[in-house]
Amino acid sequence: MGTNRVQLAKQNIEAFNKGDWETFRASLTPDNVYQEFATQRKTQGPDAIVELSKGWRKAFPDVKGTIKKAVEGDDTVVLEIVWEGTHSGELASAMGPIAPTYKHVTTPAVQVVTFKGDKIAETKHYFDLMSLLVQIGAMPAPATA
Repeated sequence: MGTNRVQLAKQNIEAFNKGDWETFRASLTPDNVYQEFATQRKTQGPDAIVELSKGWRKAFPDVKGTIKKAVEGDDTVVLEIVWEGTHSGELASAMGPIAPTYKHVTTPAVQVVTFKGDKIAETKHYFDLMSLLVQIGAMPAPATA
């Protein structure tokens, strides 16, 4: 079986953190599907997924995902991640581009990563877009009870 899948999933996040797109792309199956539920974006194929990922790094050039927990099932790894970065590039959004605010954000997330062999076939990325938008001032903070 070689490298365990938790390690492979972690290496994918580390490649993203470094902007090492070659290593990042190499970890994906040719028909890989990446889905962000918060943005309703669904992308297929390594090239498209790398482009989408580059967009996040453009908006948050110092972005870093820290894995807090990893749980492994049959062909699936679930990662609990905290994304941190400074909004110093334009952020594409459903409301149009958001100019840099130079605010530091911390966003909790979960990725459900499904493998085919030792490659990532699908990533479902759940993250708190509302808190990210509040932190950069693009949305008002929700009223507290």
